[in-house]
Amino acid sequence: MIRLTLFLAFLLMASAISLVTVRFQTRELFVASERLKSHAHELDAEWRRLQLERAELARNARIDSLARADLHLVSVTPDRTIYLQQPAPAATEGRP
Repeated sequence: MIRLTLFLAFLLMASAISLVTVRFQTRELFVASERLKSHAHELDAEWRRLQLERAELARNARIDSLARADLHLVSVTPDRTIYLQQPAPAATEGRP
């Protein structure tokens, strides 16, 4: 009877220790999960900011102003347009 009591006491202690260990691991995993969710939220906000920045940098008005200021480009006018005429290919006999 004493052996059975000691065995049951040992099982009870092992069960209690495993319960404490599982709860500790659960808390650690919960904290890690919350930390990762927070990091994911920060990355999502950064992604949105970068998308807005990319859209701003790709605006046509900005590109036009940079081309005029940095590259000194001007709009094309009809009097500044040069048309190149390509001679018509000579028709050869016997060829389609």
